[in-house]
Amino acid sequence: MRKLRIIEHISLDGVIQHSADDDHFPYSDWTAPYRTPAGRDAVMAAYGGSFDLLLGRRTYDIWSGFWPKAPSSPIADGINAATKYIPTHRPESLKWGPFEGLGPDLVEDVRRIKSHDGPDLILSGSSTLTSALLEAGLADEVLLLVYPVLLGTGKRLLAMGNPACGFELVGTNALPSGILINAYKAAGPLKSQP
Repeated sequence: MRKLRIIEHISLDGVIQHSADDDHFPYSDWTAPYRTPAGRDAVMAAYGGSFDLLLGRRTYDIWSGFWPKAPSSPIADGINAATKYIPTHRPESLKWGPFEGLGPDLVEDVRRIKSHDGPDLILSGSSTLTSALLEAGLADEVLLLVYPVLLGTGKRLLAMGNPACGFELVGTNALPSGILINAYKAAGPLKSQP
């Protein structure tokens, strides 16, 4: 059975948006000043040697404009070779592959994909999918690359109203650039005092 890992680049105030798409986000590419070889190596290790991608349609469209044209590198080659699973109402418009368009029942489709043998699934860059998959209990791991910035505006990691749940810290790594890489695994319902 495959695992689903959510990997997000996130500000201290929970923003994961990186591009100025249709809502005029003012801080396009805010992660760039913190990119280092150590950070690249940490991200590559988190993705693993072989992986498939679960991408929201917007993330897929943004990535398909960049990664196919990126110079060959271990991360670019891995992303381009990965099967991309995309929830979409327009599967005929998908061009960057290999890909599989998913139907209207995201949770059931992800359960089906996870139940088969294959490389782990990586979800990156979609607050809508992240919220739905955490709510359904389908994420096995959450890896947050926390940047030492406050953005004040932009799409957040989770939608308001997500149910409470717990996570266990399984690792942390501080990079010289100031990024904290925190790895969590799902630990079930939120533990609280009676």
